[in-house]
Amino acid sequence: MRPLLKALVLGAALFSPFLQAAPVNLNTATASELASALNGVGPAKAAAIVEYREANGGFSSVDELVEVSGIGDATLDKNRELIAVEAAEEPES
Repeated sequence: MRPLLKALVLGAALFSPFLQAAPVNLNTATASELASALNGVGPAKAAAIVEYREANGGFSSVDELVEVSGIGDATLDKNRELIAVEAAEEPES
């Protein structure tokens, strides 16, 4: 392998954990954002997450995601580090 290519591959491997995007917030993300950020979550499951959030007033913990139809323990486990649960900001009066 050429030295420059070898250096680029090594650099990418070493720094890729630092390039990961911030976790997606279950309480504010759109269905599109959820579908693109989460593994094994397509448009239908992402829409179900948003519908659950709207019907139940938001998520209080990451573990609550398994309450959404179509989301099981395996999906939660492979996405646990990619998701966050933070309160949605209240609009100012």
